[in-house]
This record gives sequence, C-alpha cells and structure tokens, in this order.
Amino acid sequence: MATPLETTQGPAWADPASGADRASTQVISDQDVQNVLLQPFSTLDEPVLETIMRDVRAVGNKLKIVMKPLDKTVHPFGYMGIETSDDPQQQQQQPELGENQRAVIEELRDWDLWGPLVICLALSIVLSFKAPTNQASAVFAVVFMAIWFGSAVVTFNAQLLGGTISFFQSVCVLGYCVFPLVLSAIIVGMLRLTPMGWKWLDMIWIGIGFVWATRASSVFIGMYVKTSRRALAVYPVLFFYTFLSWLILLF
Repeated sequence: MATPLETTQGPAWADPASGADRASTQVISDQDVQNVLLQPFSTLDEPVLETIMRDVRAVGNKLKIVMKPLDKTVHPFGYMGIETSDDPQQQQQQPELGENQRAVIEELRDWDLWGPLVICLALSIVLSFKAPTNQASAVFAVVFMAIWFGSAVVTFNAQLLGGTISFFQSVCVLGYCVFPLVLSAIIVGMLRLTPMGWKWLDMIWIGIGFVWATRASSVFIGMYVKTSRRALAVYPVLFFYTFLSWLILLF
C-alpha cells in the first residue's frame, strides 16, 4: 500500500516565499539613499587624535606630492612657454604636463593652511637660529611676514590677470612649495657646522631648492591663467622664491 510522501521543511533560503519576503524587507527607496548621501559629514563625535592624524596625513601627502622628482620627459621650464597666437596648430606645440605635474595639480586643489603655517614656522625658526643672537627675533619676523605677504601679492597678481584660482588655494600652493627651501636651509645650516661650509656649495643646495619650489608652484598657478598672460603670473613667483633663497644664503 502506497504511503503519501512526507514533506520535510527545507532551509529558509530554499523557500521562494521566504526569499520574496526577505527581498521585500531590503528595498530602500531613492529618497532614503539621497538622504544618506546628502547628509553632512560631521567629525564632532570622532576622537581628537583621529582628527589630528587625518590632518597630519593630508599634510604629509601634499609634501610628498611637492617633493616628487621632475619628469625627465618634460623640459624643466617648458610649462612657462607662452603662446600668444590662437592658432590651434601652434597651441598643440606647447609642452604637455607630465604625470608628476598632474599629480601636483590634483592634490593641491584640496587646500589647507595647516601645512603652509608649519612650513613657514619651520623656515623662520631655522633662519632665526642661524642668525646672530641680537637679530634672531627680527629674522623670524621678516621671514614669517615675507612668506605670507609674498604669497598674498602673488595671488592678487594672478587674480588681476584673470586667473580663476582662489586666494587660499594659491596661498596653500605657495606655502607647501616652500618646503624644498626649508630642506635646503637645514642642509646649509648643517654644512656650516662642518669644514664643508663653502659658499658655492650653499648656493648649489639653495639653487636646487629654488628650482624645485618654483617648478611645482608655477605649474599649478599657470594652469589658472590664460596662456597669453602666464608669464606675467609666473614672474612674481620667481621673485618670491628668489627673495626667500637670498634670505637663506644671507643667514
């Protein structure tokens, strides 16, 4: 005599009805998604140490970007070539930016003032230690004011030439690009404590820092100024870093 088949209850994932119920409970409306994405990000509840370390990592990333080696495929100052003609064929002959220069532009668009402040204080302290005792405070004040006042002048000049770069963005770029000169000042100060404290060797190290700082900052600022006015925008940058280099060599 045949017996009816006994049905056993399978796992929940094998039941189509339960799967449909489960799927229906996971549906999220578009409005809920937009509310989550548009919700402002707040750091008030995070630990203070985490906030500080996030800012330190951001400053470190920008310094790393600024200190990247120059591209060998690009002329050291090829970005400064000025094309006054509107002819597309002549514009195509303009040198293109290398990979490192594009990285500088992308990274420094997210501006901050913590890094420039630390770099400014570092250069001021280094030169004040090297200056005579009765001139230490004056040297600190001169270097500190020169960096911020010079950055403001270069920024206003770029904006008067029709540049679209913001004030704080330009100050951020110019401040971070002082870092190579800070390293040059530290190296020169250490060499003067040894028998190798020769002036011509100091000039070589300062020259390297000057070229490095000018290259990184001019690439960024030049991108926001029309090609026909780029030389007028980059020209004050050269004077700005030349003055800082002269202060390093002087003290």
